[in-house]
Amino acid sequence: MRDIFGKALLDYYNGNYTEDVFTATNISDEDALPLPFLFRNYDEMPILEKKSMELAKGRVLDVGCGAGSHGLYLQEQGFEVKAIDVSKGAIEVSRKRGLKNAEVIALLDETEKFDTILLLMNGSGIFQELSKVPMYLNHLKSLLNPGGQILLDSTDIIYMYEDEDGGIWQDLNANYYGELDYLVSYKGESEPLTTWLYMDFETLATACHSVGLECELVMKGEHYDYLARVY
Repeated sequence: MRDIFGKALLDYYNGNYTEDVFTATNISDEDALPLPFLFRNYDEMPILEKKSMELAKGRVLDVGCGAGSHGLYLQEQGFEVKAIDVSKGAIEVSRKRGLKNAEVIALLDETEKFDTILLLMNGSGIFQELSKVPMYLNHLKSLLNPGGQILLDSTDIIYMYEDEDGGIWQDLNANYYGELDYLVSYKGESEPLTTWLYMDFETLATACHSVGLECELVMKGEHYDYLARVY
């Protein structure tokens, strides 16, 4: 892993901000991910993220924490927070910004117990493929204390398959339409191509029920995105 994302976060934190991270998928052109947005405070967060901050309770696990913005806010509110990410650079930045407990670890290697688990900024992406969702959900379930919850946001990207007449074009022989090839690049370097999963709410709810979890729609965002509470 080249940790291009971590390099970008470190550059921004250290005052070397000259360009943004770019992302692209097999169904979309290259798009900029502004680095300042990754260092946002509560007032700058999208409405779904603000709602998840309001719903957090007990001991919190922030999965894929990035620059640590969510964890820092909750820590400031008095919550005990653990933040994890596979990016060494992200964890270094999170610690430098003041997160007391930030660790380089993959979700499937986490073993501690929590009352709230956050998977934000299209948190379903970490599942990679629809076939892996039950495995990830079972593991998340094992990390919850009694009465615990998972707060997850995602986007139903079916709109990206609309044609000019408003109809939906899909290859019925292809995988689930939310499984995308995902490319991250920064300053001329690229990470190896990965798979990133966007899930519609009904598909998420069905997967949750299959492993004995309840799933409720908390609220919808401004552009086909939503926040779900799983428990």
